[in-house]
Amino acid sequence: MKVLTFSTSNSKNSINKKLAFYAAQQINNADISLIDIHDFEMPIYSVDRETEFGIPQLAHDFYNAIGAADTIVMSFAEYNGSYTSAYKNLFDWTSRIDMKVFQNKPILMLSTSPGPGGAQSVLAAAQASAPYFAATVIAAISLPSFFDNFDLEEGVVTDKTFNQSLLAAISKF
Repeated sequence: MKVLTFSTSNSKNSINKKLAFYAAQQINNADISLIDIHDFEMPIYSVDRETEFGIPQLAHDFYNAIGAADTIVMSFAEYNGSYTSAYKNLFDWTSRIDMKVFQNKPILMLSTSPGPGGAQSVLAAAQASAPYFAATVIAAISLPSFFDNFDLEEGVVTDKTFNQSLLAAISKF
């Protein structure tokens, strides 16, 4: 199974990227493609830029990466209760190719943060909007207090409840 994995953060040390990769590794026989949205930076979306220059190749590359996958594991970073600007911009450009950005792929949506909220606000927003963008959400799971629940040396989640929810979600693929 081809699994596209990424975080919506463009931080080189993204805790959400660590979580997404951990989750993808729990899928049996997964051929994991871990991408970094930092590699998809484009000018801020505007109708004027699209009219003048067209849709950037990087947006097409991201859309094609989704299309090549059998499933997606993504983890949402939360900035001020919402999407990161890096992800929002990538998403805005990609949606100009096709509003069905996620191409009816099954998606495991995750989120985490250093604090107890676990980025649940942005996860809820992503889950609510998913049907408009052809995302089939199999589960949405938040991991609160990342540094208390993730062993950085081993690269594993130590929270048993999260891991049980994760394995139950993965069984739906």
